Amino acid sequence: MNFLRSVRVVADASATGTGNIDWDAVGEAARAATEPGSLDLSPVEREGYASDVRDARDRLSKVAEVTFDVPDVVEVQNRHHWIDANVETFRRVMAPFEEHGPAILPGVTRAVNTGTFALVLSFLGNNVLGQYDPLLLAEGDDDHGLYFVHPNIRRVADSLDVDYPRFRRWIAFHEVSHAAEFGAAPWLSTHLENRMNRGIDALVEGDLDRDAFAELDTAMTAVEGYAELLMDRAFDDEYEDLRRKLDERRQGGGPIARLARRALGLGLKRRQYERGARFFEYVADHRGVAAASRVWDHPENLPTDAELDAPERWIARVSP
Repeated sequence: MNFLRSVRVVADASATGTGNIDWDAVGEAARAATEPGSLDLSPVEREGYASDVRDARDRLSKVAEVTFDVPDVVEVQNRHHWIDANVETFRRVMAPFEEHGPAILPGVTRAVNTGTFALVLSFLGNNVLGQYDPLLLAEGDDDHGLYFVHPNIRRVADSLDVDYPRFRRWIAFHEVSHAAEFGAAPWLSTHLENRMNRGIDALVEGDLDRDAFAELDTAMTAVEGYAELLMDRAFDDEYEDLRRKLDERRQGGGPIARLARRALGLGLKRRQYERGARFFEYVADHRGVAAASRVWDHPENLPTDAELDAPERWIARVSP
């Protein structure tokens, strides 16, 4: 890692260019602060990733009784590859803020914003294991993407003292579970985009659209909870030991790491998992997984915030 180079890149962002964020500098600074990690995979490992994805697709399709395919873009990445892919995602999401007009002290604002996003991407690049990217707010016919950050998967498996192929397979099943959701619900990307755009547009205008963010949170709770249901029903064996060890690792670390997780809302994502999982477990236990999968038939079938805590109401409304 070259922190001095990272700082220099951020500082230079204040002196050149226009706009509130220098995205090229964000990527360069994040990469400079992050070791890429090895992508020296054996033939057995490469086939292992491919086999895990295929098996996950087949087993999840059978359990959920939905038809979907994995994205055309399936990549085993190092940390720099992941950073590069997600710079574009952050750029799309933040575009409305950049278009809002010149900031006071534009050079300082540009440097601070550039440094902040470089820090975020560096932190995430060092910790993300896998990612299903629906490419929200993308233009054109870009496909969804499925990414595995191999150096992180290998490092975490070693640090948790768990079987590496089993851990890698667990990550694959989880990410392909998300592919199943978006594959079963072609409307889901647009639904999330609309709520995200409403919320961001309101923030740009100095307002807060609480309904947009509440609807986005409810939809994402359904997304995370349904993925947990599929994992429970489709994975090869019990995986509570993997979940417990990973949670313990995430709750540990130094104060900076804990602050970063809090600032990035990673605790919120965990609560979405737990709340959504309780909802779908109830529905599946009382009506079966196929009934739970009806949530993706159309947007009106998404549970409301109240129904997430009272799944019997959702059953009465959607799957009596």
